[in-house]
Amino acid sequence: MKYDLEIIKKEIADSKADNKEELEIYRLKYISKKGIISELMNILKNSSNEDKKNIGQKINEIKHLAKQKLLELSQYLEISTISDIKEDLTLPPLEKLGSKHPLSIVTNSLIQIFQKIGFNLSDGPEIEDDWHNFTALNIPPNHPARAMQDTFFIDKDFVLRTQTSSIQIRKMENTTPPIRTISVGRVYRNEAISARSNCIFHQIEALYINKKVSFKDLKQTIYYFAKELFGKNVKIRLRPSYFPFTEPSAEVDISCIICNQKGCKICKYTGWVEIGGTGMIDPNVLDNCKIDKKIYSGFAFGMGIERITMLKYKINDLRLFTENNIKFIRQFKKLNI
Repeated sequence: MKYDLEIIKKEIADSKADNKEELEIYRLKYISKKGIISELMNILKNSSNEDKKNIGQKINEIKHLAKQKLLELSQYLEISTISDIKEDLTLPPLEKLGSKHPLSIVTNSLIQIFQKIGFNLSDGPEIEDDWHNFTALNIPPNHPARAMQDTFFIDKDFVLRTQTSSIQIRKMENTTPPIRTISVGRVYRNEAISARSNCIFHQIEALYINKKVSFKDLKQTIYYFAKELFGKNVKIRLRPSYFPFTEPSAEVDISCIICNQKGCKICKYTGWVEIGGTGMIDPNVLDNCKIDKKIYSGFAFGMGIERITMLKYKINDLRLFTENNIKFIRQFKKLNI
């Protein structure tokens, strides 16, 4: 054998590295695919059985020693680099890192509000089939209501969900009433990005199905939610509207908390701001989900989380939520929950 194994062991033991370049030279010499240990292993493969028995154990010892030495040299360099820093690293940081996004803060608040009155949290896919996103919600093919939403189509059968109502359909299909759930998540619509709209936003929707559920139950739930989130002085009103999956349907307005109903740009000088839509679940939707409409009834309502956050914190531009401006995010640091 052209290598003296004892000399190699001594060279490895005496190796030093004062910088990364010297450490890399050591690695290439001993541990790389073209290094001395690889050559020793190749020689061993081609050796006689008697030689393998005699020198195999020694080569393994050298291999282990070389790797251990590489680890020691790496740790030494790391400690040396840290010791060169003049600052006292034992001092506490001047400022805590990071803060929660305002949408996360409001979303957590909304979930907690509804959980207090027995709603659980449901989730579903963001890529949806036509049935769950449209047809089961009483929006069959060629229905005019499909024009109400500008949809991102993946192909003829799948879309990026336009509403979290698709989660409610999945819940109704797989759960025997009573059902009391909220669905939270991103939704997608092909809209121009501006201070008032975006192609990606977040929704929260509530669903309650049981025997003898009435519009009175719906109104009281919305009233409770508004008081919990916006304060005891907020007022609500319901305006007749149309949604294909609820009947009767209504728009939900709250008294403008920006101007206290005196009139401003946010409320368009009416004193009221729309926050979402609601209604009693259309019997056709119950039929589609195999729920007996003669026994059960229910309500649903939903709202955009961005809209709620803008009102709560008096934010006037929707784009701020997605620009990741650190100065903007840090304003909410004290609100982290």
